[in-house]
Amino acid sequence: MNELTGDDQAIELLQQLGLKEYEAKSFVALSRVSAGTAKDISERSEVPRTRVYDAVRVLESKGLVEIHHSNPQQFRAVSVDEAADILRDEYHDRTESLRETLKALEPITTEPERDVTHEVWALSGNRTITARTEQLVSEADDEVVLILGDETMFTESLQDALEAAEQRGVTIIVGAAIEELRTTVQSALPDAEVFVSGLSWLASSDPDDQTDIERLLLVDRTTILISTSSGREDDEKAIFGRGFDNGLVTIVRRLMATGLLPVDDPGSERP
Repeated sequence: MNELTGDDQAIELLQQLGLKEYEAKSFVALSRVSAGTAKDISERSEVPRTRVYDAVRVLESKGLVEIHHSNPQQFRAVSVDEAADILRDEYHDRTESLRETLKALEPITTEPERDVTHEVWALSGNRTITARTEQLVSEADDEVVLILGDETMFTESLQDALEAAEQRGVTIIVGAAIEELRTTVQSALPDAEVFVSGLSWLASSDPDDQTDIERLLLVDRTTILISTSSGREDDEKAIFGRGFDNGLVTIVRRLMATGLLPVDDPGSERP
């Protein structure tokens, strides 16, 4: 499979951010020159000249292109930083609008509510699991116990979620797989209890088993999330369950209690 060129990659990203194909191609063509006519844009982007004007009008309405009303008309793209800010704000506005629209939808109830305390759900993909981790932290009332098997799991957004939880009075306990990660977390969260985890089974010692535990989260001792990865790109998988009597929650809660705190830390007994 051929790798995308810089132009193609930029066009694809712009389309993911809401631009149509001809709009994205026209903007990329303009971003490489100081200014250009419709003919210039068409030649550089392979957008039919008759469609360039429609594309440019849309780009102008979004604040991405400026027009000089000469003969022929000249067009120029705003700076890369300005364009990125505009598209980011528009993307944010769209996601917020989507959030409010979905929340306003009337639920369709087709079956009686089930007791979810014994259910276990599965998630896939780093972004999805990261978002769920941060959401669960944001729901915490009393305690967050988080064990990280890899330094890439401690993101800026996770740090923000943990700091917000601390401000609500939630106890934050973080176990790190290695000392370097412990130092990083402790520096970022000076009021949290941070230690090098005693859970040696976070990383597999079996050469035939390349799966490592990336994160293990226990919220208020009633909600658990465990994720694993084999090191391939975006292959992280997770399971999570809710309820103090949930079998998964109970087992993991007790497993974590066996090696959660350093041996010389008094009062390490946990249910």
